[in-house]
Amino acid sequence: MNYSLADISYDVVVVGAGPAGSIAAKHAAMAGARTLVIEEHAASGSPVQCTGLVSSKTLDVCDIEPGAWVYQKIKGAHIFPPNSTGISIGGEKIRAYVIDRKIFDRHLLQRAAEAGAEVMMKTKAVGLGTRSGLELGLELGLGPRPRSARGKKVLEVITNGKRFDISAGVVIGADGVQGSIARWSALGQVQKLLSGVQIETAYDVENTDHVEVFLGGDVPGFFAWAVPVSENTARIGLCVDPAKTHLSAYEHLKRFLHTNPRMKERAGKGCSDMLVGCIPLGPQSRTAADGVIITGDAAGQVKPTSGGGVYMGALCAKIAGEVAAKAALAGDTSAGSLMEYDRQWREVVGRELAVGMRIHKVFGRMGDEDFNELIRFFGEPEVLELINTYGNIDHPSILVGKLLAKTKGKKLFGMFRVALKAMVGRE
Repeated sequence: MNYSLADISYDVVVVGAGPAGSIAAKHAAMAGARTLVIEEHAASGSPVQCTGLVSSKTLDVCDIEPGAWVYQKIKGAHIFPPNSTGISIGGEKIRAYVIDRKIFDRHLLQRAAEAGAEVMMKTKAVGLGTRSGLELGLELGLGPRPRSARGKKVLEVITNGKRFDISAGVVIGADGVQGSIARWSALGQVQKLLSGVQIETAYDVENTDHVEVFLGGDVPGFFAWAVPVSENTARIGLCVDPAKTHLSAYEHLKRFLHTNPRMKERAGKGCSDMLVGCIPLGPQSRTAADGVIITGDAAGQVKPTSGGGVYMGALCAKIAGEVAAKAALAGDTSAGSLMEYDRQWREVVGRELAVGMRIHKVFGRMGDEDFNELIRFFGEPEVLELINTYGNIDHPSILVGKLLAKTKGKKLFGMFRVALKAMVGRE
């Protein structure tokens, strides 16, 4: 599509065409706002920076049905503590899907386009400012701009080697953990970054409907995983807290593959794909400023317990698109107006993120023997029944509350009761 200078003024401009950006754009367009999505890469979903494991509720929130891009339906997990005496949780219910993120992301972007959003690929945001209608008109050689352009945010972009400006009532930063919109808007950065790496490799998969999770000191600050793609292929990876190790995530993965008994027995040599990246944890204190909203990974809307960001990001992005459209069409895109987005998303998922951060911090302080004892506790028949009944990858606080009630009065698991209290913020 060819754009003239007269075309580059929008009610809402979304930076980033990942799931959060596409969903925000879709809902902004559905609300009647003239909406544009820009993406610096040539295709949505590339490069992949995700395990490709999403909960079943994620598809509901994204309003998309499972398709050929679903590789496996996940019903549970095998969890291995350092002593390798693991437990299996789950049941017959489908709890998650292993997906092709490239195709998934492109479906969501197509939905945004079908709703009326325009899309510009290979377009990188390189600056953000605010100019009056007179300044904008003079710079573009068009004379004073109409009232609708006055006071808009002006996004400076480069596409196909050409630099130009796009004016917007509201800019939605869905540009990920390494994006610039939050920084340019003085909203700051997320509270914490984990470092991660994943490979796709040959693997003797025990159950294609179960993921494998590995806890302990070999993965300081988080955990390792094996996610089945087929009967003989898996995505194996881990994340670490850089504050707890002097080694890179890649060095930890190499060590894990060579020392973990299960990996030595089942994992193949080499890999067909590798990805590296960061997982942002903990949202900023504010996620809106004059003419700007941030959402998804850029706003730390990621589950601290699992590192998954698509579900939380989708919930928040829907709100972002609706609030941005309403503000732009009403002509009030001040920080005060856009903070309605901040209030709404925190009402929906704020407590879950806060509880998740407490769980993350508690687990980050646990040693190998603590993990061994914890998994033994989880393996008790009555506790395991609670986990299988109330376990929810998107809302772990529900299970934590049930476990807290279960451990009441049990001296043997006093340490875990203290930990559970800390997780849900009880005294």
